[in-house]
Amino acid sequence: MSKGLLYVGIIIIVIIGLAGCSDRLDLEDATFPLALGLDIDDNDKFHIYITNPVFNKNVKKKSHEISEPAHTLRQSRVQQDAHSPGVFQGRKFQVILVGNRLLQHKDWFRMLDVIFRDSKNTVTDRVIAIDGPVSEIIYLNPDDQPYLPILLRGMVDTKSARSETAKTTAQELHREIFEKGITPSVSGVKLDENKNIQLTGTTLLDHLGRYSAALETQEAILLNILQNNTSKSVSLTLPIAGVTKKGPFDRNKVSISTGKVKTKINTFYKQNKFLFDVKIQMEVVLSEVLFPVSVRKSGDNLEKWISEEIQKETVALIRKIQSHKIDPVGFGLYARAYQYNNYKKAEDHWGQELADADIKVSVKVSIQAMGPVK
Repeated sequence: MSKGLLYVGIIIIVIIGLAGCSDRLDLEDATFPLALGLDIDDNDKFHIYITNPVFNKNVKKKSHEISEPAHTLRQSRVQQDAHSPGVFQGRKFQVILVGNRLLQHKDWFRMLDVIFRDSKNTVTDRVIAIDGPVSEIIYLNPDDQPYLPILLRGMVDTKSARSETAKTTAQELHREIFEKGITPSVSGVKLDENKNIQLTGTTLLDHLGRYSAALETQEAILLNILQNNTSKSVSLTLPIAGVTKKGPFDRNKVSISTGKVKTKINTFYKQNKFLFDVKIQMEVVLSEVLFPVSVRKSGDNLEKWISEEIQKETVALIRKIQSHKIDPVGFGLYARAYQYNNYKKAEDHWGQELADADIKVSVKVSIQAMGPVK
């Protein structure tokens, strides 16, 4: 290669490098909204909340919150820009917080249309239902905890890995809203009496996205078992019938950690209604036994007691779901797969159809280990 061509190549590389810096934006001049809050304010108007990290060493408070009434999310962009010290760099939300006032309104989900229509937005945001005003969460900013969006996303991801809540992204919520064979479920969060953020379990919505019911942690675990969605070990603490409580201590409890869990749902249609036969098989390890029992001698009885209690609590959960005419388990998906013609006749009123369905549950527990204590 001649020296002339070499010089030309070097010049081209330098020009390209300079051009790459022409749109440079310093970090402290950028705004990265990481949490979006949606709620209805005291004036019964749609209200949005945004929180962004602040990259400035001269500022003590490391987050900036924006709160505005709005007609739509896209229209609110102008208002957000007017209150922001930096240039917005897309919408990379970690969490979307939905207040319980908003969840009382049907079709509130339509307000998220820009999330799916604008390619600058992500659809992996964790959707979280707030038991109370969103403003209480957005403006909390505790000094001894991580930045709010990171804290909430971490709570959802780690607790859902143990099946203690639902890990529902915006994309998954979109699917569940428009899928007639299942109703949405999202994580639930509230502030406790000490103003600490607490993950409460799972919030259940109806086909229109409205709040329907709340599940505590153990109910959320059982819901994941019914969904066959427990990829990792889960823990359950169960009371044993016939064992009395003594003094201030719950001495009638046994705790288990699951190994392999398998849930099978068979679907039938008889006498003009659906029938579901739910069979749950689980291998468990004893992690705590608070009443006197010889596990070696009475292992079969203990397996029976645990099976009966899990069956009892699972049936109670299903009855709760049926009473609210919702289907977070996805029984409708099984009905469509195995009883298509009958399901198509009922899909537009599936909540009522499931409420009238006959659902039977059987549980078989096998104790695989009892620990080193005899």
